[in-house]
Amino acid sequence: MRRLCPVLLPLCFPLVLGGCFSLSRPFADPGQQARYLTAANLPPARLAVPTPTESLLSDDAAALWAHDMAQAMVGQSVPAIAQPRKKGDWWLKMSAATRNGAVVPHYVIMTPEGKIRAETDGPAVDMAGWSAGDRLALQGAAVQEAPQLANLLTGIQANMMQQDPHSLMNRPAKICFKGVTGAPGDGNIALARAFYASLPDKTNTVTTTEKGADFIVRGTVDLKTGAPGSTGHAVDHIEIVWHVLTPDGKEAGAATQFHDIAPHSLDGAWGDTADMAADEAAQGVRTIVTNYSGRNHAPLPETKPAPKKAA
Repeated sequence: MRRLCPVLLPLCFPLVLGGCFSLSRPFADPGQQARYLTAANLPPARLAVPTPTESLLSDDAAALWAHDMAQAMVGQSVPAIAQPRKKGDWWLKMSAATRNGAVVPHYVIMTPEGKIRAETDGPAVDMAGWSAGDRLALQGAAVQEAPQLANLLTGIQANMMQQDPHSLMNRPAKICFKGVTGAPGDGNIALARAFYASLPDKTNTVTTTEKGADFIVRGTVDLKTGAPGSTGHAVDHIEIVWHVLTPDGKEAGAATQFHDIAPHSLDGAWGDTADMAADEAAQGVRTIVTNYSGRNHAPLPETKPAPKKAA
């Protein structure tokens, strides 16, 4: 096989992952993915945040706290809505109590059946500001607690996945690979063959059939010729993007590789260049699949009720 073009040796193809490091997506609705990624009783794509009735706040301030909490949860990629809970809703029950001269907010994640799934206290808040319904105090409490609540929700969903034998926690992901387009020389075929061989491992399988697939991967190559290089000599700029999609066409992420190469150096056989690029791309795609599906998230065990004391 032809050896890697010397101009690629220092860096090969730098890999940039897009849309895959901030996708905890607690309670997100994956559409058709629900059959594969989560249990049948996946929480709906909404977390209701009713106005609390035991908050040590006026009615208006309590409603404001619920609104701020919902907004803070949206900022954590949780589709929360400040509204009364409806049938089938998971919801956030909020309250507040005084402790050591301060106000301590309390948050309980409730199931649609009205059972406590998880609960936590928020940081203490100055009593004067809280009692006055100070907007900054309410916003601050919501923003401080939202990440912790999002983590709890992610753990709850992971627990459901763990119990579902069809979820990606309990079986390899089925990835449909649709090939590569746009490459010069034999790049389309060489990259496709190398990627198809590099991708499978114990947590991912590869196929060319979309039916039953959890994800679809397409590779595209864009080559811009004659760009000015850092040394003043003309170079070709090549960019390879590996798009990772859900079966319904939503983008789960993209692994992007780019580099400047000597003009026309890839017009023929890609050789080892294809192998190296595909191996790196496969690592990126596996990361996207893992982060999007949540299969590595730590499950939050269900809370067992405390045993009743003997009379």
